[in-house]
Amino acid sequence: MKLTCMQDNLNRGLSIVSRAVSARSTLPILSNILLSTDNGRLKLAATNLELGITTWIGAEVEQEGSITIPARLLTDFVNTLPNEKVHIELTGGQKVRVSAGHSSADIHGMDPEDFPVIPTVTDEPTVRIEPGLLKEMISQVAFAAASDDSRPVLAGVLVKLENGSLTMAAADGFRLAVKEHEVDVDATGISVIVPAKALDALARLIGDAEEAVEITVTPNRSQILFHSENVDIISRLVDGNFPNYNQIVPKQHETRTVVDTQEFLRATRRAFIFARDSQNVVRLQLEPGDDLRPGRILITATAAEMGSGADELQATIEGTGGQIAFNAKYLADVLAVVSTGQVALETQTANAPGVIKPIGNGSYTHVIMPMHMANR
Repeated sequence: MKLTCMQDNLNRGLSIVSRAVSARSTLPILSNILLSTDNGRLKLAATNLELGITTWIGAEVEQEGSITIPARLLTDFVNTLPNEKVHIELTGGQKVRVSAGHSSADIHGMDPEDFPVIPTVTDEPTVRIEPGLLKEMISQVAFAAASDDSRPVLAGVLVKLENGSLTMAAADGFRLAVKEHEVDVDATGISVIVPAKALDALARLIGDAEEAVEITVTPNRSQILFHSENVDIISRLVDGNFPNYNQIVPKQHETRTVVDTQEFLRATRRAFIFARDSQNVVRLQLEPGDDLRPGRILITATAAEMGSGADELQATIEGTGGQIAFNAKYLADVLAVVSTGQVALETQTANAPGVIKPIGNGSYTHVIMPMHMANR
């Protein structure tokens, strides 16, 4: 293998595939990145056996070939090189010389034959979706998935195609996020669970892509492939049954509070400063208005040894009002991804879940379980 490519292109390609490099593995080769020539381009690939990422960059190929190189070593070295042409040459055995300007390194690699095969999907895409929309859907849902893998189903995101609609849903036992959007697709009745980590990586990697992202589910429903501009991401699918989220979303409410989204978010973040020292509890006092004054939300949090904080926001409140407490982090998380100017909070009692919906966008629903309020 002998080729030349630009440092900035190589650096960008390495940063893309490094997201799939295994940090801790009993297989040393999973800490490597596969470099191979492919139709006049340089192909970079990495996998941790659950997630595989492949990207291609332009290159001047003099001699075909392939090799795997330790990801961290190669990435750190290339990152320090000047922004000019980088020469990569297999010099013998499994040794690679990487050079640019007056700098060079001889790096010991491993046999590419031992590198796991990253599957490719040759079938027609199941659905095509605009990258901006896909990023929005992921950002509004994936954060609600469980952060640990003890229950793999809850660490994933349900992706469902039904009747011309794409639905994503995630739940960790304390909150639920559901986003729906109409899509141009013939396939229906497809319901799979994608690891949230894979979707997070996808959202970061599609960046400013302009072309539609192609999503393909393998016929045996074991893997899903996302194809964007010069980037392929393939992920295993989680085996299991996702909870019936329709049963989790309350069908009615006693109080509906409409408030400015950004004001609510800023007030919640201020309360979080105190709430994090008291189990993240933030209290909301919902008071309907009358002919003399508008409705208001009183947002408070208290840390026994630190102090307390309070915010009062004007709001349109329909219903009985009352008190309810939420996890401040969970509340801030959802408000941060609401893109509309106003948001509605629907509540019943202090012990019933709260529902957050953007005003003017009925395609997103977020449910948060309440927290216990001592001395209520």
